[in-house]
Amino acid sequence: MADVHPSSTTAPIPSRNRVFGFRDQAALWFSLGVGLLVMQTGATLMPGLSPKLAFFAILLGSAIGAGVLALVARLGQETGLSSGALMTVAFGRHLGRLPVIANVIQLLGWAAFEIIIMRDGSLAVIKQSTGLEGASLTYGLTLIWGAILVLLMMGSMTSLVRRFLSRIGLPLVIASLVWLSYVFVSATLTKGWSDFWNQTGTGEMGFWSGVDLVIAMPVSWLPLVADYARFSRGKGGATNGTFIGYAIANIWCYALGALIAFNQPSDDLVTVLLLAQGGLIALTLIVLDELDNAYGDLHSGAVSSESLFGGYGIRARGVAMALLSIALALVLTTLSETISQLITQFLTVLSSIFVPLFGVILARYRLIRALALGGHGLANIEWMALLAWACGVAVYQGAVFFYPDWGSALPSLILSFALAKFLPSQRA
Repeated sequence: MADVHPSSTTAPIPSRNRVFGFRDQAALWFSLGVGLLVMQTGATLMPGLSPKLAFFAILLGSAIGAGVLALVARLGQETGLSSGALMTVAFGRHLGRLPVIANVIQLLGWAAFEIIIMRDGSLAVIKQSTGLEGASLTYGLTLIWGAILVLLMMGSMTSLVRRFLSRIGLPLVIASLVWLSYVFVSATLTKGWSDFWNQTGTGEMGFWSGVDLVIAMPVSWLPLVADYARFSRGKGGATNGTFIGYAIANIWCYALGALIAFNQPSDDLVTVLLLAQGGLIALTLIVLDELDNAYGDLHSGAVSSESLFGGYGIRARGVAMALLSIALALVLTTLSETISQLITQFLTVLSSIFVPLFGVILARYRLIRALALGGHGLANIEWMALLAWACGVAVYQGAVFFYPDWGSALPSLILSFALAKFLPSQRA
């Protein structure tokens, strides 16, 4: 498919380089699905929802979100194309650059926030262990975590997944989650499981808003999933590994966050985990696990950026992305909380763009696959795809402001999918 992305990183991956099996994909997406932010988000489901509704929302939202993620992974494996290349096929050579630019911007932002999460977690661990704290330590840890990311970007993505995540990282992360689950399930049993399970919610959050909140995490990975699925040997391994790995992690971390909120309500999840029995070790392992989230953001950003300008290899792009994310993390550290919140809201708006965008991509699954495998020429702008995308974005934002209890991600995804399915394509 020479007219989509001629570069080596975004052209279809040849068979000899497709080395990932089911275990590799499951390990990767389980690891990417685990995080402090996921637990913190799970903690916000209660007390607005009752425990029964919260856990049902977790199950339903995880199934929907991981299912959409798995479908995009399947498309990535079948075509061998990166996420950026899929966007270009779906929206045209010229228009396809717009979502790629937005994706690179949001990935830089998320990588910077991951550095901040790792830094803050490290600060808490060091303070708990030694009593040390201060601005110099804050900036120093930001640079240390950033330097580790720079080193990782110089290596091989496939080797990192197969040699570290599958064999070493995954067992350690699972062990930390098992221990934390034991601690907080035991605490819940001590207080009385029936008292926990039968309590009523305060009604501050509707059920569909809860589902939307759960869906938010897996759909945030939609612009990245094809970048890894295209390295899979078979579509079954890519699809099932992505779904099972991410769904289990999402359900586990959201549910654990809800249990933590019941036992020790707090806005500071890091402190709560530190105060838990054995929490220091578990928190350390989870902080280390955040490293692969940051790496995933930077790797995909490097891959996507190649469709915007050429002349550099994937490692050079990855290092450049890492350096930019370090600089952004340092800037965010110096800004006031209000400005940081504004930047966070901006990144959330960018993320909302990709829900309807991938609704369009999934609706035109067969067409995209045929174009990718058949090598047909692309339109400069796919106007009907643009219309479906724009309507989806409008519904997303409208739901946030006018109908928050209905959720926003799911209505946006459904509408953009339906419109793109029935509106004609210039190449159909």
